[in-house]
Amino acid sequence: MTDNYQVYTGKMKKTTEVLSSQFDSVRAGRANAAVLDKLRVEYYGTPTPINQIASIATPDPRTLVIQPWDTASLKLVEKAILESDLGINPTNDGKVIRLGFPQLTEERRKDLIKQIKKYAEEAKVAIRNIRRDAMEDFKEQKKKSEITEDDFKDIEKDMQKLTDDYIKEIDVIAAKKEKELMAI
Repeated sequence: MTDNYQVYTGKMKKTTEVLSSQFDSVRAGRANAAVLDKLRVEYYGTPTPINQIASIATPDPRTLVIQPWDTASLKLVEKAILESDLGINPTNDGKVIRLGFPQLTEERRKDLIKQIKKYAEEAKVAIRNIRRDAMEDFKEQKKKSEITEDDFKDIEKDMQKLTDDYIKEIDVIAAKKEKELMAI
């Protein structure tokens, strides 16, 4: 029984980790290599993350420099950035690609906050679905007499507390990211 409980706890933890990485990819007006994590480049016929075919540096707070190890992939990296939803125009000088991160406008900040809230809500739904799956699993165990009614009630309370704790954690993470976005 406790093995199952640990499985569901692990799934909830993983959900918050995924949310944090999604938040890292939302740019906050500062150069952050994490915004490139979800971009893939068709490199020799294989979708490849940019950080696996190039070095990425942050020479100043508003600039990312991408230097592919193979200069033939320069155009591919540039194309991937242009086709993405980053809203940044790359500058290609033939050796490196520079990404200048402009100061965020109020409108763009509000759009990003909507995106943050959407990600947070999706994570909360995922947490609740994990709780539902866990409760179905434990009900099945109770039906098979693998756990007692008292154990089931305890598990139900524990799962609800765990769910509430993770939802609070999601709210805290989202509020922190919103505050970061609104800071000028």
